[in-house]
Amino acid sequence: MTTDTSLSQSAGQPRSEPISLWDRSSEEPTYANPLAQDARVDVAIVGGGYTGLSTALHGALKGLSCHVLEAEEIGHGGSGRNVGLVNAGLWLPPQQVEQMLGKAHGGALVRELGDMPDYVFSLIEQYQIRCEATRAGTIHAAHAASGLRDLEARAAGWQALGAPVRLLSAGETAEKTGTAKFHGGLLDARAGTINPMGYVRGLARAARAAGADISTGTKVLALKKDGANWKVETDRGVITAGRVVIATNAYSNDLWPGLAQSFTPIHFFQMATQPLGAEAGSILPEGQGLWDTGKIMFSLRCDQAGRLIIGSMGSVVGGTEGLTRRWAERKLRRLFPDLGALEFADAWHGQIAFTPDHLFRIHRLDEGLYSPVGYNGRGITTGTMFGRALADLFSGASEDSLPLPITDLKPDRGRAMKTQLYRSAFLAKQAAESLL
Repeated sequence: MTTDTSLSQSAGQPRSEPISLWDRSSEEPTYANPLAQDARVDVAIVGGGYTGLSTALHGALKGLSCHVLEAEEIGHGGSGRNVGLVNAGLWLPPQQVEQMLGKAHGGALVRELGDMPDYVFSLIEQYQIRCEATRAGTIHAAHAASGLRDLEARAAGWQALGAPVRLLSAGETAEKTGTAKFHGGLLDARAGTINPMGYVRGLARAARAAGADISTGTKVLALKKDGANWKVETDRGVITAGRVVIATNAYSNDLWPGLAQSFTPIHFFQMATQPLGAEAGSILPEGQGLWDTGKIMFSLRCDQAGRLIIGSMGSVVGGTEGLTRRWAERKLRRLFPDLGALEFADAWHGQIAFTPDHLFRIHRLDEGLYSPVGYNGRGITTGTMFGRALADLFSGASEDSLPLPITDLKPDRGRAMKTQLYRSAFLAKQAAESLL
């Protein structure tokens, strides 16, 4: 099964095949219910991913009437296509975040992000979300000696804040991963893995139970200010709302001028084997998820059925039998030379919104109109956090309570050139490594 990131399917039409392994294997059922009539609510939310559904859940719990509008199905974008690593923090070391945002804002953000895996797993427990939740941590693996030096600095930074992270030697990393190819690793005990589609569908179920409305197969066409309110025009009717959240992140389009140009979109692909059983028992035996320190990083994890899921930056080329398959097979054989024959059952990719400084943003696009964007591949915790924060804001908290200061919408300069350069570099690396 091969999928891509296009959103060309007609709204409301059933899909012929899953968008990812996570879609196919999720125990949480999908939800489909197009908008049936016009409505008036406190908060209208564009996008049925982590941010949108977290906003709806937390807003409904605070007594706000919330309505989520999703052009396709719940989790159709990055929320149903990502690796499923529930990580603490950003890509950046904590001290660098403080330097960029100042000690007060940066320190508060680092602390909140450090606590977010706990919060995500508490939601999973509270609402009994069926998403293969595994709380064994994640491993940031050093691909080279330079990568290990970076991890040493990160470990020191987190440990100074009291975080439960531990630098692993090469030998310890080999024991925990099943391969001796890494120079060491950073084990973060706060983190874990989930079926990401199961989690986002579970948030939708919880939000509906709390009183939020969700309309799928409903495309938002325009946002128009109407006095103190907003008119959210869709292909199925109009929602009138006091506040609006554009929660589309990497899948933002031209709904609001300039939003899609504020970040550089990149693809991240994944391939999943058939369940391997005992043969793969020595690979990540404790259940951690892994990503490496390479500039063009790759990720590796297992699901609870025993499938190996390997991915990297770029798009799927040739489905389960083409270039990407050759890359995945050779990569796995270099890491785990004793593996037997490998059969790949699923291949897919999704989009990530990269910002120039790897920090996300909260934009106030107009009075009562907000859009968090630029998650840089950390959507599970970040989207959940932003949804909760926006619900607090709409319930009376000040903008100073948001995880980071409001920023103006600015274009990511050189976006088109960077997009093409990234695509070319990712493809070249995939092609080169498929021949090794």
